[in-house]
Amino acid sequence: DYRRTHPEVTVLDPPDAIQHLHNRQSMLQCVADMNLSNSYGKVGIPKQLVIKKDASSIPGAVAKAGLMLPVVAKPLVADGSAKSHELSLAYDQQSLQKLEPPLVLQEFVNHGGVMFKVYIVGETIKVVRRFSLPDVCKRELSNIVGVFRFPRVSCAAASADNADLDPGVAELPPRPLLEKLAKELCCLLGLRLFNLDIIREHGTRDRFYVIDINYFPGYGKMPEYEHIFTDFLLSLVQNQYKKKST
Repeated sequence: DYRRTHPEVTVLDPPDAIQHLHNRQSMLQCVADMNLSNSYGKVGIPKQLVIKKDASSIPGAVAKAGLMLPVVAKPLVADGSAKSHELSLAYDQQSLQKLEPPLVLQEFVNHGGVMFKVYIVGETIKVVRRFSLPDVCKRELSNIVGVFRFPRVSCAAASADNADLDPGVAELPPRPLLEKLAKELCCLLGLRLFNLDIIREHGTRDRFYVIDINYFPGYGKMPEYEHIFTDFLLSLVQNQYKKKST
C-alpha cells in the first residue's frame, strides 16, 4: 500500500520477493530450475526433501526419495531467527524419527569442511570462506548413529580466509561463474541484497552446490561493507535522478 501511494520512494527490495526466501522449499527452486553450467563449472542444489509433519514418516520418505545418509535437517522457515539457523545431521534411519518437522532434508555433500559465503549488494559480489561441517567418510557411517545438532555452523568467528587449507578446498569459485549466477538470481528473485552459501563437492574443481540463500545477511561480516553499501545506495539515488531528468 505504501509503495502504491508513495511512488517517489526508492524501495530496495519488494516485500513479496523477500518473502520467497523465508521458505527453504521455494528458496532454492530457482537455482535448481536454472541448472547453471558453463566452461567454469556447474551449479546445482543438493537432493532435498520437504517434511511438513509426522516425524515417524521421515525414514520411509527418505528411502522413497533416494536420499543417501547422512542428511542435513534445516527448519523449513528461514526468518533470520536463531532457531532458523539450527542444523541437525542425522546419520541413520532410526534417528530420522527424532527430527522435528516442518523441515527440509538435504543430502550431505562432502565439501572439505569449507563453505563460501557469496555476498551480493546490487552488482557487487564479495566472497569469504567459512569453516563448515567436516566431511563424513563411509567408514564413519557404519560406526556413528544419532542426530547431531549444530546451533550455528557459519559465523564470523569461523572465518577460514587465513587458515592453512588444501588449495583444492580453499580455491574460491570462479568469478565468471559467480557473476553469472548472481546476475540471474537477482533477476529471478527480484532482489538486490542477499547472500548465497555455496560448497564445492570434495574431490572436484567445478561442481558447486547452493545450500542456502539468506536475505539481508549480516553485511558487517563482509570485507569493505561500508564503502560497498554506501556506493550501492548512492547509485540507486543517481539512477532515480537520471530517470527524472530524462
